[in-house]
Amino acid sequence: MNMMNSRFSRHTGLKNEPTPNLFVANCGPAVGMSFDNIESAFGIFGKVVGVHAADETGTRVIVCFSEVNAAQAAFKALNSLPCADLGGRIMHIRYSVLRPLQKVHKDVLFPVSLLASDLGIPGIYLVHDFITVEEEKRLLAEVDNRQWRSLSKRRVQHYGYEFLYETRNVDSKHCLGELPSFVSNILQKILSFPGLGGDQNKEMDQLTVNEYPCGVGLSPHIDTHSAFDEFIFSLSTAGPCIMEFRRYPEGTWCHPTASVNEIHEDSPLLSSNFTRKAIFLPPRSMLLMSGEGRYAWHHYIRHRKVNLLLQVDPVGEKAIRRSSRRVSFTFRKVREGPCCCPYKQYCDSQPECRNQQVKQNIVQSSLPLKRSSLSNRYSPNIKVSNHDYPVTTCVLIGLKIRCTIMKADFYNHLS
Repeated sequence: MNMMNSRFSRHTGLKNEPTPNLFVANCGPAVGMSFDNIESAFGIFGKVVGVHAADETGTRVIVCFSEVNAAQAAFKALNSLPCADLGGRIMHIRYSVLRPLQKVHKDVLFPVSLLASDLGIPGIYLVHDFITVEEEKRLLAEVDNRQWRSLSKRRVQHYGYEFLYETRNVDSKHCLGELPSFVSNILQKILSFPGLGGDQNKEMDQLTVNEYPCGVGLSPHIDTHSAFDEFIFSLSTAGPCIMEFRRYPEGTWCHPTASVNEIHEDSPLLSSNFTRKAIFLPPRSMLLMSGEGRYAWHHYIRHRKVNLLLQVDPVGEKAIRRSSRRVSFTFRKVREGPCCCPYKQYCDSQPECRNQQVKQNIVQSSLPLKRSSLSNRYSPNIKVSNHDYPVTTCVLIGLKIRCTIMKADFYNHLS
């Protein structure tokens, strides 16, 4: 079984009516039993259609039979009795029940890829187990012994160059020094990462460490083209997440401002016409965003504690639960000149192309927007009325507000 927790739980109280599914305690990888061995041991009682982790402890599993009588036979033979096929281990068993699906927004359920090859976005690569468990522990200990900077919903650390949330850029003239020695091994391994081609000589010189508490995500954005080179590496530690990608076709996307390449995921300025894909990032995996995947796809992590997936198997829909924290290490190379990428629609180094696209969107769009909602988003001091304004007015107001109100707190939740 993998990291996806099933929607099963044990019966509570005195009720223990037979079902095809068993909640088995004192059983699992953490006590030396693989899921294959568990399936084999329980398979003598009938067809097993799945063995799943009941929680994150590794000591409790759900064994799912195709028929109730098979589960009853296993319950009678193994509950609180030694199992010879599992080294004499004594397991504690109850019948398991299917929990009802949580109420979620209609667009929450969608397929999630486990491999970059299945994701199908050019320039996106993922390597599982890029570092070992011991290396992960050392990395976390190092950053936890250093000073964190608190933002509105998370904590960050910057090395090499500080990331400026007001402009979503860096001051290339103000270097904080070399990257810390505790990431030297990672930097060396990055040089042999798949997808680099002939660019192995590009050494990363900027590192941002983000600590995300459970339920805190990352709003949709494309890393500023003028700030960083093509290759962006993101190492996940301490906990998993699902990263989503959105691609807006030509003529359906509005660039928010000349300096900021990110907007809120529910912004009415984002067209509903887009391609969405997602990939699961387990702990200790390294993600590379390059080429089209880096320059043209928004990436983000939803602000949720549980992600429900569309993928279905005999035990029903799956859920990926966020851990108490996730710490990401994002490695980038500060750009020394303007970006000349072919994705001009998203490139702040090529303003003539971007401004032309914005004008097209203003003319083509007729999406209404409450001015009151706009004022709540940008400033509490703006006088508003109850009239609807077209998106043309919204864009002009938005640009004006961003020029006059440049507060770091407004941008803290974005990157």
